Amino acid sequence: LTLLDHTHTLLSFADAEAFVMKNAKAKLCLQASPTDGNLLLEVCNPESDFQDWSWQGHSLMNRGTGSCLSVVGTDSVQTGLCGSTSWDCSDSLLSPLGSSQGYLVATKKGVTLSDTRALKAQWQDAADRSVCEEKAEQDWHFLAALTSTQEYEHVAANMTLALGMSQEELEELLWFFRREDPSTWNYSILALSFVTLSLGLVLLAVNIARNRKRKIQLYQEAAQKAQQEAKQALMPVQQEHSPAETGKQEPQDQKAGEVVVQWKDGTVTSLYTESPEDPI
Repeated sequence: LTLLDHTHTLLSFADAEAFVMKNAKAKLCLQASPTDGNLLLEVCNPESDFQDWSWQGHSLMNRGTGSCLSVVGTDSVQTGLCGSTSWDCSDSLLSPLGSSQGYLVATKKGVTLSDTRALKAQWQDAADRSVCEEKAEQDWHFLAALTSTQEYEHVAANMTLALGMSQEELEELLWFFRREDPSTWNYSILALSFVTLSLGLVLLAVNIARNRKRKIQLYQEAAQKAQQEAKQALMPVQQEHSPAETGKQEPQDQKAGEVVVQWKDGTVTSLYTESPEDPI
């Protein structure tokens, strides 16, 4: 954007969108008198410039008179010079900034300051939105315009009246949005990324080691199981050819008085073979 564009953006802050200030209790709108600065509560008329208000920084300016909502005396409120009174806005309640004079409330005669927080102290626009929402939206657009470029410094001096703040306050606000050095943030993100990468590599190595250990353990268990099954399969064969069982077998056709020998191969033979007697 060019300097002229930013000048137009910032100066348009002074011509912010106007809204009526309708009291939540009386259902009437705040109207400025064009002659004596008094404030009245009248039937809402969006076409009337004397019922149009807009936020200028912390000031509430009336479009019809060009003057701002100001506190006079202890609890009286009229229109006066812009910048003389700043307003704090929260929860639809308006109170003089930096004082404990109370809240802007509607009365039968107009408006005044009071400590009450009832409906008569709440102010809304024509759509029943809080006037505080109007201020929040306007502040957001203004800050977006300020932080979009550095060229606004050439027109900052012309904005002090429209913003309702001094030159020192405006410079402090601009410095707040420009003082941050992104280098620290970038280095922090880089360090965090390195730590995250290192942690991921460590977890990956641990996971690989555990998987390898688990596979080795499963292989060993499978080998032991196979070995046990093989042993169980060989036991009946060994029992069939066991010498103990063979030794228990009685030689068949053994005669009384014979001496027999059982050889290692299991063969049983007589030690002495009786020769047949010679016939006489």
